[in-house]
Amino acid sequence: MAVEFRPARRTDARDIARLFQISSEGASDYIWSQLAAPGEALLDVGERRYARDDVDFSWQNCLIAEAEGGVVGMMHSYAMREDPEPTPPTDPVLAPYADMEVLDSLYISSLALHEGWRNQGLGVQFLRHAQTRAEQLGLNGLSLIDYAANTGARRFYERHGFGIVKTCEVVPHPMIRVTGDAHLMYRA
Repeated sequence: MAVEFRPARRTDARDIARLFQISSEGASDYIWSQLAAPGEALLDVGERRYARDDVDFSWQNCLIAEAEGGVVGMMHSYAMREDPEPTPPTDPVLAPYADMEVLDSLYISSLALHEGWRNQGLGVQFLRHAQTRAEQLGLNGLSLIDYAANTGARRFYERHGFGIVKTCEVVPHPMIRVTGDAHLMYRA
């Protein structure tokens, strides 16, 4: 089946949020739980978040893989630049990630495919698109955070030139589905 890669549209926000839930191992649900109104479903929060314009976590920073008239995968990425006014992290679950950055890189915050669409070369195609985008933006490479517990993803990224440049420990929380280390990975 033919898969088409296209820029996301605002109407993809719910699909983007659903796929972000897959790749984040519960971290997105944790973040969205902090933003939810009483009784608001977490997926609704994620959809609202990705429907915004001109922010890092926006549909505007997503690339969609589409087949059979539906979204089968997505990659969310944005330029990692130095924050001129950084605010120290106060959330104990998220604090370890505060310095897990490679400045002047294209940060891939999510690359996810629905089951049945994995192991078909789509991840490699997403990485090619990311490399092209990084070059267009004048960035020095690609970066991402991967969980040590997700050995398949780590092997995939290592096969495609990424190396671990920093490690932090995942703070245990009932919503986070992994424990152990998180790795900042980079490819020039």
